Amino acid sequence: MHLSQPQWSLHLFVDGGYAGPWEAWVKTTLGFSVEVVRRADANTRRYWLPVGQELTEEQIKTFRGYRTFKVLRKRWVVERSFAWLSFDRRLNREYDLLPSTTAAFIVVSFVRLMIRRLAAFAGEQPSPARK
Repeated sequence: MHLSQPQWSLHLFVDGGYAGPWEAWVKTTLGFSVEVVRRADANTRRYWLPVGQELTEEQIKTFRGYRTFKVLRKRWVVERSFAWLSFDRRLNREYDLLPSTTAAFIVVSFVRLMIRRLAAFAGEQPSPARK
């Protein structure tokens, strides 16, 4: 019996700054699906007014910060992941000279997190982290 390798599909959630040529390149070259998550106040305009003229209520409503706060879809997942990385002392400071070393320690940090969660899921208490 031959088991085939599973096919992976990757869906990226990106900020509005990645819309456009980069989004098209990722879709065509890498074959990933890309979803651009835009803020509600992303396309606000600035107004130049003649001296003595006041802004209208409609113009004021388009300013950044006027609308109420809304949590962006999938944004919290990224922020939570960065918060998990901040628990590692090695990643909290710039100890490494090479970016590849930092990238390796990010992978190690997430692997350690996954092992601890799997051990907790299996009903075992993982050993305490070394200081």
